[in-house]
Amino acid sequence: MKSLKSFSKKLFKNQAGQGATEYILLLVVVVALVMMFKSQIKTALDGKLGDLKSSIEGFSGD
Repeated sequence: MKSLKSFSKKLFKNQAGQGATEYILLLVVVVALVMMFKSQIKTALDGKLGDLKSSIEGFSGD
C-alpha cells in the first residue's frame, strides 16, 4: 500500500509531459479558430492573391 501511495505522489509531481501537453492544447485551439473563421480566411487570401496576380501581370521586366 505504501508503494502505491509513493508511486501516486511521484506521478502527480512529475511534469515531464507538461510541455508537450501545452503544445497539443495550443494546436487544438489554433485548429479550432481556423475552422471557425475558414470562410473569412479564404476570402482574405483570395483577395490578396488576386492583387498579387494583377501586380505580377502588370509588371514589365524592361
